Amino acid sequence: MSPTQPRTDIFDVKKVTKLIELMKEHDLSEIDLKQGDTAVRLKRGGDVVMAAGPVPPARAAALPAVPAEKAPAASDKMLVITSPMVGTFYRASGPEAAPFVKVGDRIGPEKTVCIVEAMKVFNEIPAGVSGQVVAILVENGAPVEFGQPLIKVDPEA
Repeated sequence: MSPTQPRTDIFDVKKVTKLIELMKEHDLSEIDLKQGDTAVRLKRGGDVVMAAGPVPPARAAALPAVPAEKAPAASDKMLVITSPMVGTFYRASGPEAAPFVKVGDRIGPEKTVCIVEAMKVFNEIPAGVSGQVVAILVENGAPVEFGQPLIKVDPEA
């Protein structure tokens, strides 16, 4: 930036508010901006919804039959990581990349467990819980609905 150009504050409340309005208007869940050595990342609506216990039978019947990756013997207090949006489920960041998690992996709340693509935006989904992955409930590349169970986690393992 040259000395003659006015310095703009990227954290100006009016600018941040405008970005939030644009996110809502265009149904974006994340904006990642970088200018020089300054970066801003805004996320909205990316909370992971969790449910304790098994998937309710009515919901389980509505899910398509897919080969799920499962581990033997899990506790009765399962946590389920669900999709925070409608989109396409991906287990890895790319076709040749290793999956974010596999059955048997220990995860923490900040661990990215998958990606849900919505409107050409790839949203990394954090676990939101700690424990051991006991089942991957969705096939890679499959469409998912809001609230659909994606991954089962045993918090006691």
